[in-house]
Formats: sequence, C-alpha cells, structure tokens
Amino acid sequence: MNPDSAVEPLSYTPEEAAAALGPEWTATLEKAYRWMALGRAFDARMQGLQRQGRIGFYGAATGQEAVNVAAGLASTSDDWVFPGLREQLVALVRGLPLEEYAHSIFGDALDPARGRQMPCHPTARPAHYVSMSSVIGTQISQAVGFAYALRHRRERGVVLAFFGDGATSSNDFHAGLNFAAVFDLPVVFCCANNQWAISVPAERQTAAASFAAKAPAYGLEGRQLDGTDFFAVYRELSMALRSARAGGGPVLLELRTYRLTPHSSSDDPRRYQPAGWAEEGARRDPVARLEAWMQAHDLLPADRRAKIAAAADTTVRAAVRAAEAAPPPAPETLTEDVYASRSSGPAEGTE
Repeated sequence: MNPDSAVEPLSYTPEEAAAALGPEWTATLEKAYRWMALGRAFDARMQGLQRQGRIGFYGAATGQEAVNVAAGLASTSDDWVFPGLREQLVALVRGLPLEEYAHSIFGDALDPARGRQMPCHPTARPAHYVSMSSVIGTQISQAVGFAYALRHRRERGVVLAFFGDGATSSNDFHAGLNFAAVFDLPVVFCCANNQWAISVPAERQTAAASFAAKAPAYGLEGRQLDGTDFFAVYRELSMALRSARAGGGPVLLELRTYRLTPHSSSDDPRRYQPAGWAEEGARRDPVARLEAWMQAHDLLPADRRAKIAAAADTTVRAAVRAAEAAPPPAPETLTEDVYASRSSGPAEGTE
C-alpha cells in the first residue's frame, strides 16, 4: 500500500473532506483506512492460501475497498445489505467478526453454514447482511421485496442492493428497479461497476452512456461516481441513505471501480484484459489513493501506518489459525437446520 507517483491523487482540501465526511471527519478517515488495510491484508492472505490448497475458492474485493468501507460506515444498524459478490468487507465493518468469516471460508465445524455454502458467501443476521447466492442479479429483486416488507412493517431501515455491471443485463435488474420505483421503496441500488463481468467488458453489457443513465427510464434518479474515491462514495451513499430513510424513494448509484485481481481464484484475466489494464487499475487503487491523501495532510504518519499494517496482519493470521484449528463439520450436521423438526423415523404403517 505504499503510494507512489503513479497513483492518481485525490484532489480535496481538508475543508472539502470535512464537508464530505461530516464533523468527525478525521476519525472517520482513521476508521476507513484501518478497515481498508484489514480488507487488503485478508484478501492477500486468502489468495495465498487458495494457491497453497488450504482453501478451495476465493473471490477478492481488491480495488473495491472504498465502496465497501464507505457503505459499512455510512449505513446504520437499521439498514440491510443484499450483496453481489465482493461486499464481505461491508459485513465486517457492520459487525461480522473476522474469525467467523474465516470459519465460513474454511467450511469448518464453526462455520454457521456448517460448510454447506461456498466460500466468500457469509451471512450475518446481527449485521443485517444477507447471504448471496451467486445467481446473477437475483439479490436485486430480493432486496426490493425486503424493502417492501420494511415499509409494510413501518421499520426505519433502508436496503442497500449491490450488484455488478454484468447483473444489469439480468431480468431481476429490470424487475427490481421497476418495482422499487413504482412503489417508491427505500432502496439504494449500488452497481459496483468494475468494468468486467468475468471476461465480458462493460461496453458489451449496454449501449447506454452509463449504467446510471438507465435509471430515469424507470422513474428514479441515477448518479455515476468514482468508486475508488472514498470521499465521493461516502458522501453520495450518506445522502442516498438519508433520502431513502426520509421517504425520498430509491436511487441508482453506479460506482466505477477497477478489479485489481482476477475475478476469482478460478480466473486468469491476462487472457482477456488489454495491455495496460493492470497499470491503469493500480493508478486508481482506492487504498493507495486514500493513504497518499492522508499522508499529504499529516493524518497518517509513517509509524502509525506501520502499526495499522502490523495490526491487520496479526488479526488476519489469528483468524486463519482459529479456522485451521477447527475440525470439519460432523457428518450428522448435514441435515441439521434444514427442517423445523425431524421425526425419529417413518410413521407406523408408511413402509
């Protein structure tokens, strides 16, 4: 995370930063950077473990940290998150313990899903974070249905519905945005546009000027912003959440990011990304951009940065040790948590 001259600078004065983040802006920045550092360290560690055969699969969120951390910090405990594929850091910021997330990746006996869900697909009810299914776009209509239920129950929560650029080509995108707009539901649609739906570039998904430009056709507002700029993402998400909470209805935010790692541990982007893509992505690295800005404004001395990096590494290693020390799920747990009740055997006369 050492920024260099190739990193695209964030052009904010301290006054503009305060306006974007609120009166406690320096504390918010400190928390944001710590969470980004932890997310980056965890991604790197998990990718290494997958290559060593110690876990079976991993999908990193490297390059999307500004979006995820801003969503976690800007949302409230009343809000709910329906993730796409790379929003696990949102759950961590909202209260999912890292060790519990590690157990879910290893699929061990302490995994709340007992090893029956893919890695990187956690669920965290206390954090109001719903497990993803990996079926493209389905979470969009599910999030809208949940928002309808919140309205019906007169609860204050807003639903954050995340999805990638590829999911905008799904039927659920149309159905979800249309239903939310017609019923004026408290939903913030977040299109995390990392410009690649695995190997399909964004320009093959739509002929529209942007994904945000699709919003007016459904009767809602759409805004495109730099998803590698923590200040911009936090400001826009905060405004969208406040508006939806006050009855202002849904909004579509297109958060343009760069995928700095393969789509998943099963992918090789060198086969389809053009020359220079990785270099351009590195220039827009959200962690390096925020780090450089904080250093330039004397908010991140070298010793503090080193301590944050060391603390992140220690936390990640402790979570991995705990997960690797846990036994695999017992075979009898395969049918637990499936039915509300289970009889001891077939009823008399049914065989």
